[in-house]
Amino acid sequence: MILKAKYIVLKDSMLEDSAILIEDKMIKKILRNDEIYGNNLVDGEDIIDYNDSIICPGFVDTHVHGFCGHDFMDKSEEGLKSICKDILRAGVTSILATTLTASEEDIIEVVDIVKKNKDTYGAKIQGIFLEGPFFTEKYKGAQNPKYFLKPEIEKLRKWQDIAGGLIKKIGLAPELEGSVAFAEKARAMGIYVALGHSDASYEEAKNVVDAGANIFVHTYNGMSGLHHRNPGMVGAAMTLRNVFAELICDGHHVHPAAADVLVRARGYNSVALISDCMMAGGMPVGKYKLGDFDVELDGETVRLENGSLAGSVLKMVDAVRNLVRWGIASPFEAIQMATQVPAKSVGIDNVCGIIEEGRNADILILDKEFSILDVYLDGQKVELNN
Repeated sequence: MILKAKYIVLKDSMLEDSAILIEDKMIKKILRNDEIYGNNLVDGEDIIDYNDSIICPGFVDTHVHGFCGHDFMDKSEEGLKSICKDILRAGVTSILATTLTASEEDIIEVVDIVKKNKDTYGAKIQGIFLEGPFFTEKYKGAQNPKYFLKPEIEKLRKWQDIAGGLIKKIGLAPELEGSVAFAEKARAMGIYVALGHSDASYEEAKNVVDAGANIFVHTYNGMSGLHHRNPGMVGAAMTLRNVFAELICDGHHVHPAAADVLVRARGYNSVALISDCMMAGGMPVGKYKLGDFDVELDGETVRLENGSLAGSVLKMVDAVRNLVRWGIASPFEAIQMATQVPAKSVGIDNVCGIIEEGRNADILILDKEFSILDVYLDGQKVELNN
């Protein structure tokens, strides 16, 4: 099968008027225009011409709690399977199953369920992101402070063992006692450390980054802000080297101008788009749950009873569209921020986020307005049922 389009987004460039040859679930060859027709390599292949559209990698969402009425914290195998299948409709083909702060018993049960269902059909579970419980209360957001803990590497070792090595990312407030040593040991275990839900100073954040942390969780949200005499977590996220800054681009969590500031400060190649989506994503207006909390979807945002934002209902494709519409990024840059950049941030760019010969054909087709036309998973067209 050959997929042809006006543009193909590759690792470091955007090709025009080219195509992809897919065989046995894999990308066999990237074809130039003159290779598509009348060539023994492609003779007899079905050619699907998407005309003026864009072929790009499937989106990689490294911070997603749920979708379409289900949450990973539901501790339900059927719920997990539903999330992975339904989120394909948002163009997402790889995820980190994301938890919330909870009791140790709940965390253990959730990571065990993820391990046992890792290979379910749908968006590929490339790992687990434990968003908590090593946070502090001032910027708790929708995290339950009842279960906050000081960082303990032995707990993480235990959870990783139960998860079968699937934990890829762990959240951490850098002002907590022992956070520097914890970050060093977590990185030695191959787990990426993400800083957030924190009132840390710039210096505290820098110390933990120097110890191995490399991600800032939903930058601006749930962290100490930027002040000219106290740069805080936001200042660290903007300026420290060799880190990635997560960003929720729904226009509610972060003002477009603030999103622009972050992208200008860091460069697109170290800003990772995330959805932070929860069970209300893809669902009608109404009441839902986020962990232990009752929340309400008003159509565009999900909020706690006190009015605070509680996760999002953002789809990754809308985040990409917003970045381009707001004039912050080019189509190439915005797509990279939803594919290769988040994959790189947690060391999974060898298996997802890039179109390249010899890789699995997890591919997304977007039209000129960044609406999803088709999704391919392992080279097979997905029935989207939108």
